[in-house]
Amino acid sequence: MGCAAHADCLPTWGCIAKTSFMIITHKNKTLTAFLAAISGGIGMHRFYLYGRKDLFGWLHAASLPVSALLIALFSHIQPLFAGMLFVLSVLCAFLETLCIGLTSDEQWDARHNPASGRKSGSHWILALILILALGIGAMAVIALLARSFDLLFTGGAYG
Repeated sequence: MGCAAHADCLPTWGCIAKTSFMIITHKNKTLTAFLAAISGGIGMHRFYLYGRKDLFGWLHAASLPVSALLIALFSHIQPLFAGMLFVLSVLCAFLETLCIGLTSDEQWDARHNPASGRKSGSHWILALILILALGIGAMAVIALLARSFDLLFTGGAYG
């Protein structure tokens, strides 16, 4: 009932190659790109790939409470500027989505799945995730620039 390479793999969990010291799972590129696009601002894709010891994942995760604390403490300044850490974390996550999705399957497997025994295969849903991430990310950058320039140069006169 398991995969072709391992008889003890569960069909609902996917292929899990067992070694003498640890369990090595196959990291899915489409799921990673989806996590980066949807919840990348809090680092979910980093924790999926590298576990709880990833420094950049914790930096992503810390950006939300730090931004909320800055907005609460400095209520006299614009929330866009006080919450800029989280905004930048979200924009970086959209960029990471594109980098993850545009990595070739061979490079992905060499970097994240060297001992899993399976090969990655990208499907059409990854292309859809990349198109949406590019569109939403580009609109977010344009909106951030427009609102920032409005606040800096006119004092927020246009909204």
